[in-house]
Amino acid sequence: MDCLFCSIVAGDIPARKVYEDEHAFAFLDIEPWHKGHTLVVPRRHVDDLTGDAEVLSEIAPAISHVSRLLVERLDADGINMLSSAGPVAGQEVFHLHVHLVPRFGADPGLGALFRKGVTDDPDEVLTQIIDS
Repeated sequence: MDCLFCSIVAGDIPARKVYEDEHAFAFLDIEPWHKGHTLVVPRRHVDDLTGDAEVLSEIAPAISHVSRLLVERLDADGINMLSSAGPVAGQEVFHLHVHLVPRFGADPGLGALFRKGVTDDPDEVLTQIIDS
C-alpha cells in the first residue's frame, strides 16, 4: 500500500511531530489553515472514519490531549476539529485524519476556518507547542 500517512507514521517521511502514543500520531499540517494546524492519525491504516467502528475511540485520547496542548501552548481562544470521509467530502489523503485547528479571537467563525497562506515558521510553532 502506498499511503502518505502510513509512511509518516513509519518514519519514512519526515514530519513535525507534536504527539504520539500507542494508537495515534499527531503532526503539523504542511499547508496549515491557521497557526498550529495539526493532524491526528491512527497508527494503523484506516481509510476514513466510516472504515472501522473502533478507530475513533482508539485515537480519542490523542485528539483530546493534542487539542488541550494546542490551546494552552499557543494561547488559542478555541479549536476546530474536522474529519472528511470520501472525495465528495473533500478527503484528499485516504488515511483517516482529524484536523485540529487552533482559533484566535482576531479571526473568528467557521467562514474563516479555511485560510491559506499561513506564514508562521513551522519549526518555531512546533517549538512553541512541544517545548513550552
